[in-house]
Amino acid sequence: MQDEHDLVRKAQDYDPEAFGEIYERYYNGVYRYIYYRVGEQTLAEDLTMEVFVKAMEAIDTYTFRGVPFSAWLYRIASNLVVDHFRRQPMQGAVSLEEKLVASMEMPAQALETEFAHDALRRALAELTDDQQQVVILKFVDGLSNLEVAQILGKTEGAVKSLQHRALASLGRALGEQGEIPV
Repeated sequence: MQDEHDLVRKAQDYDPEAFGEIYERYYNGVYRYIYYRVGEQTLAEDLTMEVFVKAMEAIDTYTFRGVPFSAWLYRIASNLVVDHFRRQPMQGAVSLEEKLVASMEMPAQALETEFAHDALRRALAELTDDQQQVVILKFVDGLSNLEVAQILGKTEGAVKSLQHRALASLGRALGEQGEIPV
C-alpha cells in the first residue's frame, strides 16, 4: 500500500490512478460516516460521491499539516451533511413497509435490522452534532481518539469528554425507546 503523502502528491499531479486509490481507500469510511448522519442509503451514496468530486476538484489546495488526509475528507463530508440539512430541513420519510418490500428475501431479519438501525438513528438524533460525529467516527468507522480529534479539530481530552457524554445520552435514549434495559 502506498504511503498517504506519496499518494496525495500523485493525485495533486492529476494522476487518475492515485485518485482512484484514494477513492478505494476512503470510500467505505466516508460513506458510513455520512449514512449514520443522514440515515438514508441513496442520499448517503450521493453525498459520498459529492465528497470525492469536491476532493478531486480541490486536491491541489490540500496541504499536509500533521493530520491524516482522511481528516480533510471527513471535513468535506461534514460540511456537505450540514449543507444538506440546511437546504432540506424537513424530508419526507419512507414508510417501514416500503423499505421492507425491497428486502423480502429475509423479511424477519430485514425487519429486525431496520428496527435496530431506526432506534440507533433516533438515539443519535438526540445528541449534539459534535457528539454524533464522535460516536460515528469512533464506533462506526473505528477511528482512534487521536484521529477523531484531528478530524474535528479538537483535543483528545475533548473527544473523550464528548464520547463519555454521548454514550451516556445514547444509553438513556435507547433505554427510553425500550431498546436496552435501563
